[in-house]
Amino acid sequence: MVTTTGSFDLNLARVFVLLYETGSVTVTADTLHVTQPTVSYNLAKLRRHFGDELFRRTGRGLTPTAGARRLYGPLQRALADLDGAIRPQTEEVADPEAMAGRFTLALSDLGEATLLPRLLAAARRRAPRVSFSVRPLDVDDVEHQLRRGELDAFIATPVLTSHRTVRIPLFHERYVAMVAADHPRVRGASLTMPELAAEDHATVFGPSGHVAPRALLAAHGLLDRVVVDATRFSMLPYLLEQTDLIAVVPEYVGEVFTASHRLRLVRLPFETEPIEVALYARHESSRSPSQRWLVQFMTEVLGERVSPAQLPPHHGPLTPEGRPGSID
Repeated sequence: MVTTTGSFDLNLARVFVLLYETGSVTVTADTLHVTQPTVSYNLAKLRRHFGDELFRRTGRGLTPTAGARRLYGPLQRALADLDGAIRPQTEEVADPEAMAGRFTLALSDLGEATLLPRLLAAARRRAPRVSFSVRPLDVDDVEHQLRRGELDAFIATPVLTSHRTVRIPLFHERYVAMVAADHPRVRGASLTMPELAAEDHATVFGPSGHVAPRALLAAHGLLDRVVVDATRFSMLPYLLEQTDLIAVVPEYVGEVFTASHRLRLVRLPFETEPIEVALYARHESSRSPSQRWLVQFMTEVLGERVSPAQLPPHHGPLTPEGRPGSID
């Protein structure tokens, strides 16, 4: 790959990075608030400058060449460093109360049931003219949706690795068992392994990527005790209220469900690795000003969540009813 001499316009670097991350002239133009012919014109200048085709058009959009892949890392880092140095001094801070627009998010049904109400309540106070569209989380396609500009951000527990997205940790969770408040056999605040193995289970299997509960049961040889596989976690409260089944759920989710259903939480007989709930978005230098506000807003609001797994010991154990108790 041969580069031409002469000056290199910083705007060309921004166009290149966005084309690389989005794979789309349309999304790049929308993000930069320019026309598509302007982006195409700048792409032609980039090709001449670097003496390389840089991107080839395929069925999934623009695919970078080997030369583009070599260029992306240095240009993306340089652009991020420069933006970080310049933006605090030159970028006008958005007024949330005056901001208007619609953001599109992807959430699992757990996210819709537990995180979306908090997010919307905060938005009604801070940015009342902002609205949201929520799409189901499909872990196999969600990064492509973000890349194509169909999403502004998404929340997921699986660790998705892509140079086109940034993963921003929000909080950690642990797993507990959830049962009916009047379960005929599970009475105490914790289960033994024989007790867990003697009960029948309900699990969830779907596209949201939350596979840990089934994996935990499989690790202890209990998948044969699963009597129902559903597609959405939000159905569990209704199912458990009417049956003697057990479900393994994230603790914060369980707390939300037990607040409005005749359910209680019980400790599992084994330790589980904490899961990390994270926000995914484009790199900061590739976000529009409104998307920068959105990511900061979501991080502040949802990152305030402190999982009971992180609480110090003085908050006490679960009571026999499955609620946090006092050590007094």
